[in-house]
Amino acid sequence: MVDLLRFRDTAGYSMLPDLASDGPITGLEAYERYAEHTMPFLTAAGGEVVFVGTGGHDLIGPIDERWDVVMLVRHASVAAFLAMAENQEYLAGTGHRMAALEDSRLIPAVDSG
Repeated sequence: MVDLLRFRDTAGYSMLPDLASDGPITGLEAYERYAEHTMPFLTAAGGEVVFVGTGGHDLIGPIDERWDVVMLVRHASVAAFLAMAENQEYLAGTGHRMAALEDSRLIPAVDSG
């Protein structure tokens, strides 16, 4: 899965006040909370983060589109990913992701080799 992430300057917890901090935090900080919550579920499902890098503006694509982080996550299978994505304990922390991101893309890819 290719993840393209653009963070909010300030995380948006207005719809998720039970997850909010005492004070404002950045979108990156909120995403780090999501990642910390998610890693045990990803690992248990046989997945792994393969690459995390700093993004930027597209070389080919909309001139005003930019991504703060580009990430590649390998999942054991589509079924394993879907099972994780439906796990209620995992879902309890996904509000941090929603609060963190201004925009994102999840692009599935299958190894053809």
